[in-house]
Amino acid sequence: MKKYFLVISFFLYAFSLQAQYATLYPTHWFTGMHWNKVQIILRGQDTDFSKGKPSIQYPGVQLVGVHHFENGKYLALDIKIDPTAKPGSVQIEIKNAGITHIIEWPLHARREGRGTRFAKGVSSADFVYLLMPDRFSNGDLSNDHFTDLRDTSCDRKELLLHHGGDLKGVTNHLDYLQELGITTLWMTPVNENDMPLEKEPSGMLSGYHGYWFTDQYKIDKRYGGDIAYKKLIESAHDRGMKIIQDAVYNHIGNEHWMYRDAPSPDWINQWPIYTGSNHKEETVFDVNGSQKDKKRMLDGWFVPHLPDVNQRNPFVANYLIQYAIWATEEYGIDGWRVDTYKYCDEAFENRINDALIKEYPNITVFGEAWTSSVVGSAYFTRNNMDLPFKHNLLGVTDFPISFAIIDALNQNYGWSSGVNRLHATLAQDILYKNPLNNCIFLDNHDMDRFYSVVGEDMDKYKQGIGLLLTLRGIPQLYYGTEILMKNYKNPSDAMVRLDFPGGFSGDPANKFLSSGRTQLENEAFDFVKTLAGFRKKSTALQTGKTMQYLPSEGLYVYFRYDSRQTIMCVLNTSDKEKEIKLTDYAERTNGFRSGKDVISGAVISEKYTLAPKKISIIELSK
Repeated sequence: MKKYFLVISFFLYAFSLQAQYATLYPTHWFTGMHWNKVQIILRGQDTDFSKGKPSIQYPGVQLVGVHHFENGKYLALDIKIDPTAKPGSVQIEIKNAGITHIIEWPLHARREGRGTRFAKGVSSADFVYLLMPDRFSNGDLSNDHFTDLRDTSCDRKELLLHHGGDLKGVTNHLDYLQELGITTLWMTPVNENDMPLEKEPSGMLSGYHGYWFTDQYKIDKRYGGDIAYKKLIESAHDRGMKIIQDAVYNHIGNEHWMYRDAPSPDWINQWPIYTGSNHKEETVFDVNGSQKDKKRMLDGWFVPHLPDVNQRNPFVANYLIQYAIWATEEYGIDGWRVDTYKYCDEAFENRINDALIKEYPNITVFGEAWTSSVVGSAYFTRNNMDLPFKHNLLGVTDFPISFAIIDALNQNYGWSSGVNRLHATLAQDILYKNPLNNCIFLDNHDMDRFYSVVGEDMDKYKQGIGLLLTLRGIPQLYYGTEILMKNYKNPSDAMVRLDFPGGFSGDPANKFLSSGRTQLENEAFDFVKTLAGFRKKSTALQTGKTMQYLPSEGLYVYFRYDSRQTIMCVLNTSDKEKEIKLTDYAERTNGFRSGKDVISGAVISEKYTLAPKKISIIELSK
């Protein structure tokens, strides 16, 4: 018996060594993919790893190329997967120093329901909810602390540390989101962030927000890992909801192997001394600009602990493209939001977008292009401008519209201020191929909260929500805005990323329930819910055309319309009551004699009055 035990122990030990011989990226692939020429990065344990001679014997799978790097721990294998290949375990054999190592590389069947169950894309018919998992709800207390991570913190009393929110907590509250009228969930990144605390002006900061990747191929175990992520996505899809995954192509956390143990130095944009980006997007498209400024914009690091990734390196480009395809197939997501899009290599961005759309024709990608001008915003997406380089991105996060909405609500009426700023911004839609693909918003995780920005004025709050849900584009609501969560980014971003009340054990009130909300919070919630519910059935608000009229003394009138429906939106930003006559807007109202306020249900005639700081959203009828 002892002899058998020793033999079994020996084989288990040998297998454990075999399993640790190399780590593979991507971890596995799928049959029947358009992207059937896969480049596998193999990472071994020592610098003799690359001396091995790889081979593959699997029906329909060919090894067509082997690449070596400056760092001997790595090999890259070019694999061609024929349409005849069947799911199974591809054995990669590596002979090194007289020893044969077998590495298993699974080949899975494709996920069913492409374009119907998943990869459906997000459109202007949707209503997106942005949340930060760590700050939304803690559904599983067992994953709050891990001693094998560089940051073991989890303390809700410290704003800059992890708080314990997770993916099960999000899954637990899908009912709440559906009641609000949400169709699509966008979460800040859920990938592994095994980073230590980083010193920032406000103190020692954890990577609770998710943007410090250390391994794209793992879902952070503090969120519940792969199992919790797949459960959330399946639960959302069962309800007809969609999931957007947040991506970062521009940078990684400085504990990522691509930086700490890179195959070669050119995987990261290197500088003689630390050089940060100038953050000036104008340098990218300025026909009069210098290459020096453009290089610093694109290759400069975002901050010292986030190395800037070199997407011009073909191995890096393949790594990022393959992950995007792999994650879409593996998890069944519906679309992508790309962080820091304007900082990335432009040719690479077009490549990855093309690859995703070829694999998933209905999938959508919108990029974060934090710009101050419409020209800047339009440049990074499909546009009507005659330019040397043309981006193929479907849409952007529309910062110009966001800024214009805030100005419309907070500034006095003037030649180029107040509602005239909003009118002028929308007038520049001529630059976009399709502005309906832009994501519009009042605030997000990097901005002061909307309710605070408008001075905690309920009238302005409702005007902003009214604009968000009636203007063209894909509306996005930041978590808690519906219950009047507030704050400025002072002293840190964490102030606008507070925990959702009721999502954590011991919270004094549960704002997920109407009984836990104040009267004013319920008023805000119900306003969003009512308008979102109407929008869900309104073809004019979802995909209709826009016609706007020049503002007059703080009064701004615009229409959303199609062949089936006409919606008249009136924003009174002045301190005086305004009389509205349908005949003043005959170009769009001709033939209509009355209408119904979609919020109050009140019927209006051809002439009505609108109180100061109010918005009316009228479905016209004949």
